[in-house]
This record gives sequence, structure tokens and C-alpha cells, in this order.
Amino acid sequence: MKRSTLSHSFLNVILVFIESTLTLLLRLDPELRKAAYPLAKQETVVALRLYLPHVEVFATFSTKGVLLDDRLPIGRSEPDVVINAYSLQVINAITTHDSETTEKLQMRGETVQVQLVKQFIMQLGLGSLIQGLIKKIKGGKSKPKPTEAEMADKKESYKLRIKEQQIEITTLTIKNRELEIAVKELQSKQKTFIITTVIASIIALAAIIALFVMN
Repeated sequence: MKRSTLSHSFLNVILVFIESTLTLLLRLDPELRKAAYPLAKQETVVALRLYLPHVEVFATFSTKGVLLDDRLPIGRSEPDVVINAYSLQVINAITTHDSETTEKLQMRGETVQVQLVKQFIMQLGLGSLIQGLIKKIKGGKSKPKPTEAEMADKKESYKLRIKEQQIEITTLTIKNRELEIAVKELQSKQKTFIITTVIASIIALAAIIALFVMN
């Protein structure tokens, strides 16, 4: 009894981990969401019966994601699709994205739903998670390459910017020269004023002295 409880608890931990991973994959991979949508719309229940180890898991597709449990959901007496396979076969089908490997899985159910489940399995995988994370880090979809017309527009825009900058530089250079000339003129006027003042002071001083001598 104790061994059964531990095994059941361990299975629940694994199912929670896989369920969280599936939720993340569905968020990151739009193609995977497309593959899951028709299954979620019909609330498809898939029974996965694995060998080595012997485990039975039920996957319920819904708008909330893919819910995993070790028993059928309430209100359902049987699953829509049943998969019988060895654990290694399922792992190979998920990781390789190969249609031939997926076809080897024994599936029972309505033809349409079986095909939808196969499409979902082929779209599923760690590669999708890695690609989704890369896209997320880069900020979504990569930017498309610009067309020749767009490149030509950019070149013209750069040329206009360069011309504007050249005009601004020329204008600033002219203003700088004008300021230099103005400063030189002020310096010249200041020198002239100082010389004139000195001469006038000398003349005034000489006149005062002459008047003093005459008196």
C-alpha cells in the first residue's frame, strides 16, 4: 500500500511538470496552438497507455491548455483517442517530429481525431520550446529583410541628413567667422579708444601745465 502511494505521488509530480511544460510550449509556439485548437474545441480526451513503465495517463485538451491526470475527467466514461505504445516510442515521436515515427504509434479512435492528435504530436517537442525562447528573447518575430525600394529610400534619407548636417556646419562656420570679426572690431575700437583717451589726457595735462607756468 505504501509503495502504491509513493508511486502515485511520483506520477503526479511528473504530470504537473509535463503539464507546465506543455502550457509554456503553447504560449511560445503559435503553430502548436493551431494544432491544439481543434482538439481543445472538441474537448478531446486522449488516453496514453505506456509500457516500460506501465502507466496510464489521460490528456484533456481545453481552452486552458492540456490537462493531465491519471484518471478520466468527471463526466467522461471513455476517451476519444487511445494510444498504446512503449515510453521510448512516445519520446522518439515527440523529439524527432517525424511522421513515420508518429505513425508507428498504435492509436484507436475516430479517424479525424486520430489525425489531429498525430499532427499535435508531430508539432510538439523541445525544439519548439527552444525556438520560442529565442524568439521571445529577440522580441518576437525576426524582422524581414528590406526591399530594394526601402533600401533606396533609406539611402536618400541618409543623403538628405548628410546635406542638412553640411549646411548646418557651414552656417555655424560662417557665424563663427562673423563673431571672430566682431570681436576683432571691438578689440580694435577698444585700442583706438584707449589711445585717444591717453592722447587727450596728455594734451589736457600739457595745457594745464602751460597755464600754470604762464600764471
